[in-house]
This record gives sequence, C-alpha cells and structure tokens, in this order.
Amino acid sequence: MKRRRVRIRIQLSTLAMLGTAALTLTPSTGRAADTPALATELPEPVSAVPEATAKSERFLAGFQSTYIWQKKPAMAAAYTLPNANSLQPGSETGYTLSATVFLGARLWKNAEVFINPEVIQAVNISDLHGLGGMSNSENQKGGREIPTLYMARAFIRQTFSLGGQPVAIDAAQNQFASEVGSRRLVLTAGLMSLIDVFDANPYAHDGRTQFINWALLSHGAFDFAADTRGYTWGIAAEYFHQAWSFRFGRYLVPKESNGMELDFNLFAHYGDNVEVMHGHSLRGLAGQIRVVGFRNYERMGAFAEAADSAAGGTPIMASVRRNQAKYGVGLAVEQAFHRDGGFFLHGSWNDGRTEAYSFAEIERSLAAGATMKGQRWHRPGDAVGAAWVMNGLSSEHRRYLALGGLGFLIGDGQLLRYMPEQILEAYYAAEASRGLWVTFDFQHIANPAYNADRGPVNFLSVRLHLEI
Repeated sequence: MKRRRVRIRIQLSTLAMLGTAALTLTPSTGRAADTPALATELPEPVSAVPEATAKSERFLAGFQSTYIWQKKPAMAAAYTLPNANSLQPGSETGYTLSATVFLGARLWKNAEVFINPEVIQAVNISDLHGLGGMSNSENQKGGREIPTLYMARAFIRQTFSLGGQPVAIDAAQNQFASEVGSRRLVLTAGLMSLIDVFDANPYAHDGRTQFINWALLSHGAFDFAADTRGYTWGIAAEYFHQAWSFRFGRYLVPKESNGMELDFNLFAHYGDNVEVMHGHSLRGLAGQIRVVGFRNYERMGAFAEAADSAAGGTPIMASVRRNQAKYGVGLAVEQAFHRDGGFFLHGSWNDGRTEAYSFAEIERSLAAGATMKGQRWHRPGDAVGAAWVMNGLSSEHRRYLALGGLGFLIGDGQLLRYMPEQILEAYYAAEASRGLWVTFDFQHIANPAYNADRGPVNFLSVRLHLEI
C-alpha cells in the first residue's frame, strides 16, 4: 500500500509540473483543444485565407498529457513456461503517463521548426510481453516506473508552393495555420515519428485520443523504422497534386533489434518508405485510398536460418544475424459515412523472413473499424469507436516459435497450436471539460501471441487526455 501511494504522488507531481510549464509557454491565443478530428469532408479550396490567420503567428506552443490505466483479469493458460516472453495468466494492472510540450516557430517563408520535449512513466503489464498487438500503444519497450525525459521531435518543415488552388490548413499540434497550394512539395527533416508523415489514418492513428491497441496505431505489419520509444531521424519528401499525394522517406534504424541506439550511417542501414494516396468525395463526404510500402536494410536474423542452425535445440536469433532486407506493403481504405463519422479497412503484409526490428511481431494483418462524434446525442465533444483486428505470422516465424525461439515481444517457449491473434476493441471518449477527455475502453484478445492454448484475455482501460 505504501508503494502505491508513492507511485500516485509521482504521477500527479509529474503531470502538475509539466502542466504548469505548458501554461507558461502557451499564449492565450493558442490552438483550441477540440475533440479528436474526424476527416469527414475533403478540404475545400478557398479564395484566400485571412492574412492575420495565415501569417500573424510566429510562434506556436501547446501541451498534452495522457494517463492510461489498464487492468487484465486472470486468463486461462494451458502452460506458462519459465523464461518465456508470455503474457502472465494472473490478474495484472499497469499504466502509462506521458506529457509533451509542443513548441514551433516560423523561420522564413513557408519554413517551420518544431521541438517536442516529452516525458513518460510506465508500469508494463507482463513486462510488455505476450501479445502481437500490445494492449496500450503508449507503452514503450524501454518504459519504466521512473519518469524519463527526452526529446521526442526536433524537425524542420519547408513547403514549396507549385500553384493550383489555395487550400486552408488549420492549426494543430506541430502545424501552423496557413494557406498552401493544391500543388506543392513539402520536405521534412529531423527527429520525428515516421508515422507523423506516413499512413495518416484519420480514425485510428493516435492511442492518446482514438483506439488504444498497438495494432491500430498503424498497419500491424508495418515494421517502420524507430528506436524503442518510437522515434527516429530522417528526411521525407511529399508531393501533392490536387487529389493525389506521393511520399518518400529514408530513416535511421536501430543498431540492433528493439534497440535505443540508432545507426547514423544512412547508406549502410536504413528504412525506405513510399506512399501513394488518392483522396475522393462520395456524396460530398471525404474518403481516401492509400498504399504504403517499406524496405528496411538492417543487421537481422532470419527465422529459417535460426531454426536450421539449432540442430534440434532452441534457436538463437543472435547467432544468425547478418545484413539483409525486409519489405512489406499496406493498403488502406477510409471513408466518411456521415458528417460526424467514418470507417476504415486496412490490410498489411511483410515478407516474414526476418525478425521484427522496431514495431510489432505481426507479419499479416487485417483491421476494420468505425468512429463517430457525438453530435447526434448532443455531445459534440464525445467520440465512440469500435474495431476488429486479425494478426498473423509467416510459416518460418511459426516454426521458430514452435522450437522455443523468442522475439522481443512474444515467444511462449513452444507453440503447439498456432492460431491468428484476434482483437476486438471499443471505446467511448467523453469530453469532461474543454481540453479534457475521459475514455473508457474494452479489448478482447483471442489467441494472444498466436497461441490457441492461451487466453482469451480482456483488458479494461481508463484514459485521461489533456490538451492545452
């Protein structure tokens, strides 16, 4: 009991300290904190954006803090072997607490720079093991109970207008209100999250405001370049041409699987990413179709080589690591069905030959879901969502796990009955006051870590999210 009281004091003192700092840094004319946006209509061309809106703000400041508490009741498990990366069968609780300061400045025409100091504190359920789609996307593989302060983002963005009709861009976190051309080139370079640029799903992309499960943060099989906190250095180019957009980026990868230290030789090891997106309007409601592809070149081990070299014993991935490539692709369809809501359908695949390096131990994934804002029940700041995910593994990865091999997230010491992992998640986010949301979330996960001899397991979550 004494330890719990100390833990709560640490969480609240951290939040209070960063909230005070943010209030000091945030001007009274800063960005309004509205409920998470749903892209239900295509951006409308405008004849002009008022000059006071587009050019008057030289600096931008904001703040967010998110607390996610989770409880996992006891689950069934035919076996739990020692020294395995299993989800523990007993009842557990855990939490994450993050806080971020968003600071931005205009440098010269169409050039902006942003920095995001961030702190996180966490108690991970089962030491963050035992699931392909982890139950809390705020969890970091290096998260711990002692608050850790670091720089999440530090990047510059330059926009080159190439003509076309003017389009208004609203202010947001790490984004100034501005007027841009429907034809433009945007270059972004520095420290960021790769999915700040790629795979921008308006309905399932942010565990702080939308779905909480890791597999709904991005394509499940998208092993995007990142350190253990989810950030990396890189450069991306985006070309917008009316309803089309094209993206390419090269990013640093960790020196080792699930590593914090990045390899700064962009020509030796790297993650290349491409994306093509087309926006459309269906009965006046916005939709988009997006294809994203990646190719990572890293020093990693192959499942088949590790299994073959085990000679009847337990395969060791570290013994077969060498320079090789992993590639994959994801397809996304997103469509507003009402001015207040929309749905998404995602499918992703990677070659499944080599170990997961940065994201999740998922090699095939299907996901579908929908969200809606609360205007219909006179709660415009609220949002409700439901989603289904099915994750799978390659045959090489299944064989590796069956022989007792471990990944950085999964591995039960044996895999006698493989089954795809299936996730059902539903949430209701209620706007308690302006800038503060309380979310109640439920997840049901069958075949955790692809093991039909374990689970199903449920997760109950309460999320507090503050924006200033």
